[in-house]
Amino acid sequence: MVANESQATNVVSQLAEAIGRDFVLTGDEDRNFYAMDVYAQRELPIAVVQPGSLSDAIEISRIADAAGVALVPRGGGASYTDAYLPDTANSLLVDTSRMNRILEINEEDMYVTVEPGVTWADMTAALNAKGLRTPFWGPFSGLAATIGGSMSQNSVSLGSGFYGISADSVLCFEIVLPGGKLLRTGSSAIETSTPFFRGYGPDLTGLFTGDAGVLGLKARITLRLIRNPTFKLSCSFGFDSFDQMAAGAAEAARVNVCSDNFGLDPKLQQGQLGSQDTSAKMEAAKAVYAAARNPVDGLWKLIKMAIAGERFLKAFPYAMHFNVEGYSKAEVSTKLDLVRQACAPHGHEIANTIPTVLMANPFIPLYPILGPRGQRWVPQHGILPFSRLPAFHARLHELYAEYEERMHQHKVEYAAMFTSIGTNGFLYEPVFYWEDDRTAFHKRYLPQEYLDVLPEYAANPEGRALVKEMKQRIIDIFHEFGAIHMQIGKSYPYMRGRDQHAADLIGAIKKQVDPDGLMNPGGLGI
Repeated sequence: MVANESQATNVVSQLAEAIGRDFVLTGDEDRNFYAMDVYAQRELPIAVVQPGSLSDAIEISRIADAAGVALVPRGGGASYTDAYLPDTANSLLVDTSRMNRILEINEEDMYVTVEPGVTWADMTAALNAKGLRTPFWGPFSGLAATIGGSMSQNSVSLGSGFYGISADSVLCFEIVLPGGKLLRTGSSAIETSTPFFRGYGPDLTGLFTGDAGVLGLKARITLRLIRNPTFKLSCSFGFDSFDQMAAGAAEAARVNVCSDNFGLDPKLQQGQLGSQDTSAKMEAAKAVYAAARNPVDGLWKLIKMAIAGERFLKAFPYAMHFNVEGYSKAEVSTKLDLVRQACAPHGHEIANTIPTVLMANPFIPLYPILGPRGQRWVPQHGILPFSRLPAFHARLHELYAEYEERMHQHKVEYAAMFTSIGTNGFLYEPVFYWEDDRTAFHKRYLPQEYLDVLPEYAANPEGRALVKEMKQRIIDIFHEFGAIHMQIGKSYPYMRGRDQHAADLIGAIKKQVDPDGLMNPGGLGI
């Protein structure tokens, strides 16, 4: 193991020779930033390494393995579960942002192969130019979120209502294992084949999805393609209570026609979304007009948005917004009618301004990593069956009531977002905001002109500690109701209460591919 400074220096020298000195970052400022996520920080690594190719990744793995140094992969950085935060100082943090090439778009066999540092926005733009798309096509943070990060963490949003999560759209991986070994999955593992299909015997591709990077470094990723649906419609419903919204969302999910959807609680419904300045609204209007099928359609959408204004934000405490897509006007009209029929018994249709804007401009800047008044922000999430939603929601709000006085005292607020996934899952995302000073993460990720218009706060360690305490209580409540999680990282209790045979198998797989435990130690609770 690297036990002293001279050994660490030797590792850095080997890495510099292998991939170039400019791509081995050892300065305190860089190590501090890259080893910090939206919410937290753990240990500083020996260095941040930035491979630019598969061969670079193999060399990094070989050097680290020989020296007994851990490797911790990092994607776009928009994580909040300690996923890429080193658990030990004896680590190299692997920033994959230079591995950002789209390697192949195969229009005949309908797959795309990319490197892990490609963002969802860049891949989507390249595919759009050819009239293609992946079924799941990214989280809303896709301007920064990478394909590799989503495959290691699992993610939802665009396309999840119909096509599921990120893992459901991947076909094959090329994985760099400790020691520089290369593993291929799916049909790409056959010497005479190509990465066109996933299901050939036991699903090795699925094994490496959602693994938090503990089983290897994803170097190449192949995803399935579909023709890009060019017809899109949306609708929005307001609800008088969470239970009514959950019932409407569940019924809409069961008819299996929504491409994506999301819901907002009173705080976000009337607060964050209602606080946009004039320039932001103008940008949204331009995006809606530009995305319209023709100038008349664009003008009509803008007129409806102007008439609606923001009154719809205040009409109901909860709202759910639905998008449908297809290949003809008749198809999307039929799908939208099915959504309306599903939601009508539980709520009231309102102006569809929000989903119209997001459909036109789906990838949003990372501005929400600070609250609308400049507060710090951290979300959590759990995926639950529809049947358990009312009881979970009630239990969560009992917790908020228990902490109400302390939250007020330490300037902590809560909110929530929601989405259904396929026909059988509902993601509930509690969010905390609290007044606190900014971190290096906020200062480097957000443009200064944006930071300049937000209030700044003094350090608030008491508020920070309260959020940490409440986050753990919420994780316990999620577990009580049998929730599962994506973005497991090092925060969610993946091994807690797990069937012993399943736990043993996971441990055996980890031991097989990573016998010395050098891939992202602490991830998945291993």
